[in-house]
Amino acid sequence: MTLGEAFLGELILESEVTRRYLESVPFEKKDYKPAEKSETLGRLAIHLAEIMAWWSACIKKDKLDFIDFEPKDINSTAELLAYFDQLLEQAKNDLSEVKDEEFDKDWSMTYGEEVLFTLPKKQVARTFCMNHLVHHRAQLGVYLRMLDIPVPAVYGPSADDEHVTTIQNFRKFIIE
Repeated sequence: MTLGEAFLGELILESEVTRRYLESVPFEKKDYKPAEKSETLGRLAIHLAEIMAWWSACIKKDKLDFIDFEPKDINSTAELLAYFDQLLEQAKNDLSEVKDEEFDKDWSMTYGEEVLFTLPKKQVARTFCMNHLVHHRAQLGVYLRMLDIPVPAVYGPSADDEHVTTIQNFRKFIIE
């Protein structure tokens, strides 16, 4: 199994859960913030979707420059899901085709001429693509809980959801 295939397997499992979280986002409450320093619900949800684009940026490029970054303007759950699905499909395609040696190359996050960091692509994929996604999905779960919106199951059932969990799907992925 290549590194791309391994990451792809994880991404498929995590994206199933992430999509269920995004389906729960009520855009009529997109300006909700649990605290003054917090991001809005709408911005957090859009960020969760746009993290999918980081996979392709990591695989296809040697840096991601935020100097001209403009978050996508999304105003409905349907738009959010379409955006997420589009970026996820590209990430899946790129992961299925990438060669292992690509992950040994360095990758930088920049803001114009300022280099925020440089790491091997393998570490970027794990930390800034996968772990970052899981981190912000957990934040979104807190927002949903505070808004009294049922929180989808993740690695086991939640208090609101007895859905087939990622762990059960992971077992299927490992066995097959």
